[in-house]
Amino acid sequence: MMGRSGAVDRLPEFPWDRLTPYKQKASAHPDGIVDLSVGTPVDPVPERLRAALSNAADSPGYPATYGTPALREAIAGWLGRRHDVAADPAATLPTAGSKELVAWLPTLLGLGEGDTVVYPELAYPTYDIGVRLAGAVPVASDGLTALGPARVPLVWTNSPANPTGRVLPAEHLRKIVAWARERGTIVASDECYLDLGWDGVRPISILHPDVCGGSHEGLLALHSLSKRSNLAGYRAASVTGDPGLIQELLQVRKHAGMIMPAPVQAAMRAALDDDVHAAEQKERYATRRERLRTGLEQAGWTITHSEAGLYLWAEHPGCDAWESVAALAALGILVAPGDFYGPTGARHVRVAFTATDERVAAAVKRLEEVG
Repeated sequence: MMGRSGAVDRLPEFPWDRLTPYKQKASAHPDGIVDLSVGTPVDPVPERLRAALSNAADSPGYPATYGTPALREAIAGWLGRRHDVAADPAATLPTAGSKELVAWLPTLLGLGEGDTVVYPELAYPTYDIGVRLAGAVPVASDGLTALGPARVPLVWTNSPANPTGRVLPAEHLRKIVAWARERGTIVASDECYLDLGWDGVRPISILHPDVCGGSHEGLLALHSLSKRSNLAGYRAASVTGDPGLIQELLQVRKHAGMIMPAPVQAAMRAALDDDVHAAEQKERYATRRERLRTGLEQAGWTITHSEAGLYLWAEHPGCDAWESVAALAALGILVAPGDFYGPTGARHVRVAFTATDERVAAAVKRLEEVG
C-alpha cells in the first residue's frame, strides 16, 4: 500500500531516467556506446581486498553498527597518513556507501519541518532528496550570508565537488566553519573524492587543522572507497568528526539497523591500510582523464574546474546542456547534462572518465573525427 503521498508526489523524477532516449541513440553507434554518464568503477577490485572479504565470509553473527575497532583505527590511520587529519578512532563510523548517509543525514539528526538545510548551487541531487525525505526545507545556495534569519541546523559542503571537480581552498572552508560555529550549525562535508586531486592540486578536508583550528566540533566529513579502491559494489564508506555527533548517529543507526556487513568491514580495513593499490588506480584515471580532456578540447570543448574527482565539466560554444548531450549521443557517447545538478549547470555536461581504456580510446577517436 502506498503512503498518503507516494514517492511520485514527494520526490522529483530520478534524473538519469531522462537520459533513456539518448542512451538508446548512443547504443545504436556501430562501435557501441561509450557510457560516460555515471562515474561507476570498471576496473577489478584489488586481489588483497577480495581476499579480505572472502576470509571474513564466515560471519554468522550480527556485525557491529559501530564497526570493528580495527576498522575504526584504519579509518583514522588513513586520514592521518594521507590527509594530515588527527582523528580519534572513536569518532569514526562506517556507512553503507556515502550516498546513503547523504540521503538520510538530515533525518538521522532529527531535522524536519521548519528547518532549512543548505547545499551547493551545483550539487549531486541527493542532497536535495535527503532534505525532502526529512520534511525540511532545501536551499541551494553558495552564499550563506544571504540566508537571513532562517533556522539552518545543517549546511553541506562538497569539495572536491561533483559535478564540477572544483576544490575549495582552506580559507574558504574556514569561513564556512566560522559562520556555522557562530550559529550552532552543523557542517557536513562530502569529501568522497579527497584522494583524487590532479595537476598538483591537493584537496583539503574540513577536519584539517588549517580549516577547523584543531577542533572537530560541529563537523562531519564523509569519505568513500567507491572510487579510491573500486569498492562501489561493496558500499564501503565512513563518516568522521565531532565525537558527540558521531555517537548520536551511532545510536540512531543502531535502532534503524543501518549496519555494514562484517565481510565488507574487513575489506574496507584492508583497503584503508594499503595505499599502493589506490595509487595504481589513480594513475589509471589520470591517463584516461588526460586522453579525454585532450580529445574534448581539440573538438572545440571548454573544460572548467575539473581539478579533482572523476569528471570533466565541459561546455561547447553555442550549445546548452541537452544539445550537447544530443550531439555526443550521435557519436555514441553518453554524458550527463549539467542541469541535473542545478540550473546554473544548464550549459555544461559532466563527462566521467571511469570507462575502460578501450572505451575511452573509442570516445577520443570519435571526437577526433569531428574535431
